[in-house]
Amino acid sequence: MKSKRTALYILITYIVMQLSGLLFAPLLFAFFTSSGMDQSKAELLASGWWIFVSMLAAVIIVAIFGWKDKKFFDVFKGVKSPTWLVIVWGIVGFFLVLFGQMLAGMIEQQMFGIDPGSQNTMNLIEIAKVAPVAIFAIAFFAPILEELIFRRVIFASLMKKTNFFVSAAVSAIVFAIIHIDFSHILLYAVSGFIFAFLYHRTKRLLTSIIAHMLLNGFVVLINLNQDKIQQFIEYMEQLQKTGM
Repeated sequence: MKSKRTALYILITYIVMQLSGLLFAPLLFAFFTSSGMDQSKAELLASGWWIFVSMLAAVIIVAIFGWKDKKFFDVFKGVKSPTWLVIVWGIVGFFLVLFGQMLAGMIEQQMFGIDPGSQNTMNLIEIAKVAPVAIFAIAFFAPILEELIFRRVIFASLMKKTNFFVSAAVSAIVFAIIHIDFSHILLYAVSGFIFAFLYHRTKRLLTSIIAHMLLNGFVVLINLNQDKIQQFIEYMEQLQKTGM
């Protein structure tokens, strides 16, 4: 019963965090524009700072709930994987998600004509360019919160009533929907399913958190350095031509 209350409190915290921007982001926007800042830049800066502040606050709050309920993470029967194996599976899981997203992207493009590239990701990258502090929220805070909600609260709760595939599928679909990028719902769902597998395989939520952090960090790193990567590719192609 206590774990159910903890799950509810964590879910409420996440919802409040998501909705808080409607109230506080405009206040930050007004603060930045009052100093004469360009409105488009002020909007991105306000969004970036509120993403960071709200997620940091949410992580602290859910950490307190988890600390008070020691049994909250004791969901699956059996022996939990040791820390070293959790780290290994987290890294392996990162590559599994990359491979899964590649396949999902091919299916989306070839079967449904959906162009690669997530609008949700592009929006976050634009915010990160203006407010680098948002990078910490995207790469560290978001994975912690999302794994708590979609894997521990939703997936693990469903596992008590049904099987792995149904539980993983439902949590993965909800995970995909919450990103509000419906053209790439398959891509997000595949990622969510793999995260659920990692959690269930090791019986430790830290595994999927590590994989999720690596994924988000990788995506941010690649997108923020696209120009440099393109220059490097062009440089290598020029070297090949010169060598020939």
